[in-house]
Amino acid sequence: MQKWEYATVPLLVHATKQILDNWGEDGWELVAVIPGPNPDQLVAYLKRPKA
Repeated sequence: MQKWEYATVPLLVHATKQILDNWGEDGWELVAVIPGPNPDQLVAYLKRPKA
């Protein structure tokens, strides 16, 4: 059975693509984005297969 590791990442609205691209280059897949604690922030949930 596939095992996963997960990460929770704060996203700044003005740099969302850059942040997600950096994580994606390291093998992370975006699972969900939810509102953060303030209007200028989002929270991304990512996963990747465990080695």
